[in-house]
Amino acid sequence: MPLPPADLECLADYACKTGENPLWHPGEQCLYWADIPGGRLFRYHPASGQHQQVYSGRPVGGFTLQADGALLLFQDRGTISLWRDGHLTPILPGLPTELDSRFNDVIADPAGRVFCGTMSTPDRRGRLYRLNLDRSITLLLEGIGCPNGMAFTPDRKGFYFTDSFTREIYLFDYDQASGNITNQRVFARFPESFGFPDGCTLDAAGHLWVAFWDGAFVAHLDSTGQLTDRIPIPVPKTASITFGGPLCRDLYITTAGGHEKATEAPLAGALFRLKNAGQGLPEFPSRIQIPKE
Repeated sequence: MPLPPADLECLADYACKTGENPLWHPGEQCLYWADIPGGRLFRYHPASGQHQQVYSGRPVGGFTLQADGALLLFQDRGTISLWRDGHLTPILPGLPTELDSRFNDVIADPAGRVFCGTMSTPDRRGRLYRLNLDRSITLLLEGIGCPNGMAFTPDRKGFYFTDSFTREIYLFDYDQASGNITNQRVFARFPESFGFPDGCTLDAAGHLWVAFWDGAFVAHLDSTGQLTDRIPIPVPKTASITFGGPLCRDLYITTAGGHEKATEAPLAGALFRLKNAGQGLPEFPSRIQIPKE
């Protein structure tokens, strides 16, 4: 395995089975991330270096940051819940079409809707939905092997979407007014030797950074989909990435395999940071209308 950069830091090791969905919280100046099957959420404060587990319960496939600072959790069985100050409030009790599945990767769009993927099951393949502002659900795509990393182009006219099992990232035309996506085409395709493209994030130059599961690296792709750099990570299952920090220049990386450290890596399941990796962009907040209690 190639040596990682000298300035790559291990920040916290909770031995996550599937460490995912790192998300910077500008209001709290901290990073949240999840261990999906373990049903755990964590928080890291760079200013103090302290970190803690803040939630334990049903699996959390992904989450967004609501405009008011609360977290919107996308869980198993199509359930969506609001997490605020340690309290969990279901806002969508479940989807009849997803009772045997769970949400995986999610992202808020520029208007505050949420694009959310669900996993394949033995009986059917995965799907991509859009959670609208009024909490209605729209089915966007079917037949997905494993829905993963998503991002919106800087001009807000394009949408990136990853199917890990096909080892492809797709680019769609995106209409911000309606939230619809059209004109699917392959943006990037990767060889089997790379592993599986997983979580991704976009930088201010409009370039994609992609974590590779079973690849032990993070890739940098230019706006044409060409690979321009590979950053080695000392864990095979490099799962997801995001930019954060006060200036949005630090790259945070989650990993998996913490339940099998002996065969994966000593730091499998840990959270890493690469300082001053580039100029990132803050993620859009979700603006889902929450009923008053």
